[in-house]
Amino acid sequence: MMTVVQINAELFRTMSKIADDEGLMMKLLKYAKKLAATKEDESLVSKEEFMASLDRGEEEYKQGQCVRLLPNESVSEMLRRSGY
Repeated sequence: MMTVVQINAELFRTMSKIADDEGLMMKLLKYAKKLAATKEDESLVSKEEFMASLDRGEEEYKQGQCVRLLPNESVSEMLRRSGY
């Protein structure tokens, strides 16, 4: 297992190999910003967490623990009816 210092050193060694290529550096910067944004946004979940949530919802549906939107009913009306 690498330490953070070792990971940083390896990252900078790897970056030095593409430092003279503006196109590759822009791709790296774009990806690094995307990674940083996911760390900052606590509302994002992993694919595994998302899939587990769908599985739980499907199980609740099978057990009848769900609220259905009736024909011609607004979401607000459905929420009031169901106690939300």
